Amino acid sequence: MQILIKEVERLLKRQGLDASLLEKPPRPEMGDLAFPCFSLAKARKKSPVEIAGEISNKMKPGGSIRKIEATGPYVNFYADWGRLGSLVLKEAAVKKEKYGSGSRLKKTVMVEFAHPNTHKAFHIGHVRNITLGESLSRVLDFSGYDAVRVNYQGDIGPHVARCLWGLLNLGIREPAKDRGRWLGEIYAKASRKATDPKVEEEMKQINKDLYAGKKDLVAVWKKTRKWSLDYFNDIYRDFWVKFDRLYFESQVEAEGIRLAKRLLDKGIAELSDGAIVMNLEKHGLGVYILVTQDGTPLYSVKDFVLAGLQEKDYGPGRIIHVVGSEQELHFRQLFRSLEITNPTVAKKEYHLSYGLVNLPSGKMKSREGQVILYEDLKEKLIKLALKLTKKKNPKLSKKDLEKTARIVALGALKYDMIKVSPEKTIIFDWDRALSFEGNNAPYLQYTHARCCSIVRKSGIRAIGKFNASLLKEEKEIAVIRKISEFPEIVAKSARELRPHVVASYTYELCDMFNEFYQFVPVLKTEKETMLARLALVGAVQVTLRNALNLLGIDAPGRM
Repeated sequence: MQILIKEVERLLKRQGLDASLLEKPPRPEMGDLAFPCFSLAKARKKSPVEIAGEISNKMKPGGSIRKIEATGPYVNFYADWGRLGSLVLKEAAVKKEKYGSGSRLKKTVMVEFAHPNTHKAFHIGHVRNITLGESLSRVLDFSGYDAVRVNYQGDIGPHVARCLWGLLNLGIREPAKDRGRWLGEIYAKASRKATDPKVEEEMKQINKDLYAGKKDLVAVWKKTRKWSLDYFNDIYRDFWVKFDRLYFESQVEAEGIRLAKRLLDKGIAELSDGAIVMNLEKHGLGVYILVTQDGTPLYSVKDFVLAGLQEKDYGPGRIIHVVGSEQELHFRQLFRSLEITNPTVAKKEYHLSYGLVNLPSGKMKSREGQVILYEDLKEKLIKLALKLTKKKNPKLSKKDLEKTARIVALGALKYDMIKVSPEKTIIFDWDRALSFEGNNAPYLQYTHARCCSIVRKSGIRAIGKFNASLLKEEKEIAVIRKISEFPEIVAKSARELRPHVVASYTYELCDMFNEFYQFVPVLKTEKETMLARLALVGAVQVTLRNALNLLGIDAPGRM
């Protein structure tokens, strides 16, 4: 499609026309590209319909352009899919895993995501964050950027104090394994005890003692923090995530207090009832508290320090914080404050806000234990996937069956989290999540496996030469057109920071391919036509594999 776009743009520029106005018609019969003439009516003192007719008469088809005609106020351009189709299919065959990728830009983009707090469980809400963050990083890498993956984690503060209180007071025996998950259970149980004012005061004291560096408490904190980090690392592997850098609240809290005092001394911050604050009321953002009356640094001032640290470590052109929509006010306040204190860094900051994952009964609450833990979700999905995979392919060995079931289960989970635009809230429902039909990863994976199966059954290892002009069926051209759109889809996803754009495209390609396969024979036809259609199948397989990889999802060859 890029070839066609460039050829049409050249034609338009020769006529002194603005090529940026090009549109994609809503239906194929209206052409592959269209130029609207509405904006020319006033200057030329003619109707858009007359102008379209005049423009089309001055242009001649050629190259990848088969036909140019005026339809109402539009000049429509029709591609020569015999020629263009050959180029698209050959490009996919040659580039393979690089098909759709952009050229290297030598620009660093930092993506900060995951953010699970230590001493708490990893639940379904974290799954959306890590899936979105990793997919975005892959899209950016594929588009030519250098994506730096970082993780900022809360490893100190009231939630840690709750857990440590539980460890010291609930008398629950330490397990031999799964200690990270166990800490989450301790946190939930301790939180339920916090309704007692006496217990709440004891937790506050633990928090103060930890910040003060009380030796025996710090030793317990370090040991249990490692349990949490090991627990998280096991989960990260399921999502193909490897962070370039881990940042922690404990690293920035002391400097946060010093920074707040410097801002106070300079008159940038001010005192309010003993607390150090940024007064942002004139910006319509209220008061941004940096340090509380009792000297406790809050997220705000820690993020100030973090911003400077990230700039110093990597000097990225952009810093993308993948954080839930509940923190939108916090980031607006932070970015406005950075504009005042560190405008160079402020220009780079961006909050990729996403809707939370709720239960049908309402918002999840980790302190009450009302969450779906990742391990439980994964286990149930694998069990169902095992059952369905065995039913679909009973001849698979036990080893291959278990491997495929795991691939299908994790793919279903990731896709469910990423197939909708980030700003939309997900109501997580077991029945919907465990469905393996419709717009879900197993359908996409099965389509990829079907492509692989067709190629295997053909017995042809390398197609070599083929005649794309034989691909004249409407459904064949529709699939080729869709494959040609993949590079622009990737670029759009990176430009808009929306991985769900790739997910939607992948589902649409699968639907088009399966409709093609249902009505157009691939292997049971004459050899020349079969080779052309096999080239088409191979291009779909390459595109699907690359698209699924951008979503962090396996593309199995058999299912």
